[in-house]
Amino acid sequence: LFTKGVFIMTRIPNTHGGGAKTNMNGLRFEQTTSLNDALQYHNFILKPISSNRKSIGYEVCRGETLIGYSVPKHALYSCFLAPHGINYRQYNSKQWLPDECFINEITKTAFIIEKKFQSESGSVDEKLPGCHFKKQEYEKLFSPLGYSVVFIYVFNDWFQHSMYRDTLQYIANMECYYFFNEIPLDILQLK
Repeated sequence: LFTKGVFIMTRIPNTHGGGAKTNMNGLRFEQTTSLNDALQYHNFILKPISSNRKSIGYEVCRGETLIGYSVPKHALYSCFLAPHGINYRQYNSKQWLPDECFINEITKTAFIIEKKFQSESGSVDEKLPGCHFKKQEYEKLFSPLGYSVVFIYVFNDWFQHSMYRDTLQYIANMECYYFFNEIPLDILQLK
């Protein structure tokens, strides 16, 4: 839903995405696809900001204009937080390693993206309600810099099964987001 130009996540799962129905307004994710692949597909330019094998981050540009940073896993710390003077040990007892992280420099928002792809029930079922805790941990890291945090799950279609109804409702109640197979560009404030 759009209200006054702002994307509002409804509490009903987004089931429009996937396959031939994927449109130009969404960043499509597959189990083997990265945020970087999706950004490049939409004509964003990625410029490496670290050559460390363990942590490669990218500046995300539209033409010559810096839009933000793509800093997954360890790159969040080595390519963004540490250069901004944030030592995670002062805020968190451990490093949290997001599957993907997009930091929008224009809106000063960090988007933590966790991808969950399942084909049967398992231990991930118990981990999903931890979204609120993880969001709070990331907020500790970003708030000294003046950035807000948005926590997003990208699920495959398995999670549309009715046994996840309560979990999905909880995720929405905790002001975290979830999408199936793609993320609308609007939620990352890229459109």
